Amino acid sequence: MQGPAVFMDISLEDQAQELRKYFKSLGAEISEEKSPKGIEDDLHKIVGVCDVCFKETNEVDIEAILNSIVSIMVSIPLERGENLILAFSQRLTKAPGPKLGIIALQSLWRLYNNLETNSPLRYHVYYHAIELAARVGLVQEVFKGVEQLKKEFENCPPSNEQMQKLYRLLHQVLKEQNSELASKVMIELLGTYTDENASYAREDAIKCIATALADPNSFLLDPLLALKPVRFLEGELIHDLLNIFVSEKLSSYQTFYNSHKEFVHSQGLNHEQNVKKMRILTFMQMAESNPEITFDEIISELQIEEKDVEAFIIEVLKTRLVRARMDQAARSVRVSSTMHRTFGRAQWQQLRDVLLLWRANVQHAHDAMASVAAAHLEYAAQQQKAQ
Repeated sequence: MQGPAVFMDISLEDQAQELRKYFKSLGAEISEEKSPKGIEDDLHKIVGVCDVCFKETNEVDIEAILNSIVSIMVSIPLERGENLILAFSQRLTKAPGPKLGIIALQSLWRLYNNLETNSPLRYHVYYHAIELAARVGLVQEVFKGVEQLKKEFENCPPSNEQMQKLYRLLHQVLKEQNSELASKVMIELLGTYTDENASYAREDAIKCIATALADPNSFLLDPLLALKPVRFLEGELIHDLLNIFVSEKLSSYQTFYNSHKEFVHSQGLNHEQNVKKMRILTFMQMAESNPEITFDEIISELQIEEKDVEAFIIEVLKTRLVRARMDQAARSVRVSSTMHRTFGRAQWQQLRDVLLLWRANVQHAHDAMASVAAAHLEYAAQQQKAQ
């Protein structure tokens, strides 16, 4: 979203009066006369009826009018700025239809970018911009990611409660458009809770788990277990289901599903998609300890037919979670590397062993080269003596 604010070549007071006359002509309940209380009161009256401009048939005129309001708003000190900007933002979010919604969003974004970066009012404008962007399908034009969001507010961080509210909104509007980004937002939301209030995050934690499980591109789910609000769910079905996706095989999921079908569907999860993900996760787990996996093992563990094995292996390789080569003649898959589903003490120990072996090999190579160099020097010395 881009675009500078529009400033008319007349005084702010005269600009406000022109806006009063314009809204009056559209039937708004507003006087044409300037307020004796000054420009801020004029602006309050104008903002109170500004949505009347959506009756206008000329979209260019609507954009010009909204930008004129923005230009006044960012040019004067506001004693009641929060109420004024909230009212303006809320009215713009009600712009009817996608075309007017986009115009309103552009004006709202201009207001956001023209406010000082240390202004606490920017949070309110940004929140309503997300609401409006969601309506017109442009959320990712405004929200570029969690890290960028933090930079937006680094000069005036919103309160913890405000960020939680914003993260919930972002999760809600992103979950149907970008499940991976929605998962990141929800994980960020859960990270705002402390030991003292983690127990109040139950609903957020459940949504976080369900979103991550439903995301077709999210396979490494182990970090969720460390989140404080998720730990408060231990013993509940959703936590049991998460544990299955973190470390169990397809057979464990099938057993869980057969006992809790209604629960799985109540979380908005698709059973067939769950099975597809669990097959990939199960194969990853098999690949961790087996450099060669036979087709028969795949058929048995993953509960698929032989005719589907090759297509499944191709699907796994596309995820880049496993590096392997398929040998159709030998009816096997030779694994060269795989991503670990979990990374606990055992994986750290394995990494330590690999690094120690690597260091020993490097030392051995260094010692061998030193021996070769010493032998070469000794031979050269002997040759000189012989001469």
